[in-house]
Amino acid sequence: MTMRRKIYMTAGYNTVSLGTGRKEFNPKKPRPGIEHYLNEAGNATLKKTGGPKNVDEGVVGNFMAARYNKQGHLGAFMPMIDEGLRYKPSLSVEAACASGGMSLLTGMKSILAETADSVLSLGVEVQNSVKAVYGADILAGAGWYQKRKSGHAHFFPGQFSDRAGAYFKKFGRDQTRRAFARWYHNAIENAKLCPTAQEYENTDMNPQATALNTEPSPKMFTPHLTPLESSKVSDGASAIAILSEEGLEKTGISKDQAVEIAGYGHAVEDVTQDPEEPTRLDTMKSAIDKAFESAGITKDDLATVEIHDCFAIAAVLGVEALGLAPHGKGADYILEGKTARDGELPFNTTGGLIGWGHPTGATGVHMAVTLWEQLTGNAGEAQISIPSDRPYGMSINMGGDDKTVMAIVYKKAE
Repeated sequence: MTMRRKIYMTAGYNTVSLGTGRKEFNPKKPRPGIEHYLNEAGNATLKKTGGPKNVDEGVVGNFMAARYNKQGHLGAFMPMIDEGLRYKPSLSVEAACASGGMSLLTGMKSILAETADSVLSLGVEVQNSVKAVYGADILAGAGWYQKRKSGHAHFFPGQFSDRAGAYFKKFGRDQTRRAFARWYHNAIENAKLCPTAQEYENTDMNPQATALNTEPSPKMFTPHLTPLESSKVSDGASAIAILSEEGLEKTGISKDQAVEIAGYGHAVEDVTQDPEEPTRLDTMKSAIDKAFESAGITKDDLATVEIHDCFAIAAVLGVEALGLAPHGKGADYILEGKTARDGELPFNTTGGLIGWGHPTGATGVHMAVTLWEQLTGNAGEAQISIPSDRPYGMSINMGGDDKTVMAIVYKKAE
């Protein structure tokens, strides 16, 4: 599938990813609610794009506000962001942890369908409203909830712990755990360069050693993964403008401050079924392959990747799904330093889900904002070099245990 119309993204914004690790986070004190985050992110993007007059539609990606915050109907919060958005079309979309990616895809499809020239895409989640044990139950809804009673107390970490255990058995525990530790090190290293990251203030000078010396405990967490190899409980929002060529012209933003969407892939698997092979992410591979075909590129054209590292094992399997390493060799690829910010293909340059944070419904939009920053040279201290012969970036946003995946290819606009 080729893109029948040019699509641009620009004017991205991330709030702080708030949760444990941030100095301003105190579980015993009142914290901002979902309205605060929608307002902050939405207004920041509107300010850059010339205000609500340059918005045709709005879309909010969110997973479980109805349970975390007892709030549904999030599309109707758009006019709260700015009165100029009153009576304009807006809706909310949900695809578990890929809700942010679904927000992007919904906006992109409006541009492709020529029903809009400009869409304000947001993603938001406020998860620290409940204790972690209750949050685990809420997050279990990203999978088939009928399995909740027979699953691990920490249901989703348990799902990916099972994948890690299968990978250990098939390809070796020690080498894989060393790769998990290296991945954690890179996540913290990158997060320390991004002021909005949840781990921005992390003071550990050797995260790799810390992770390697922290053994999994089934009594405390899961049999094969530690909390350091898991994404955070986070509150936050991200926003970005999705525009046609005409929409971009109306904002007055120059093309060199925008990214063009070169292609995308969307794949979904049966949520009621266990994975056929736990050491592979087959749905992710399908979405990635579709995105490469749509964009007319290969993995060798990528300068950077934002991957859904909800757990370190997902990063290892994601490296393999991208075709960067053969099945069973993803751990080696990471240990060779190829995913580090100075490596062959830098991943998650602001920390990813483990380092930046994982406000569930916001994550897919956060990935787009990070790639927009990198490809336009606006990433600040987190900026990496983008080779002229590899001008592309890819975001891979996964919902549930490899059940919904959106892969999007970006390039600097010309």
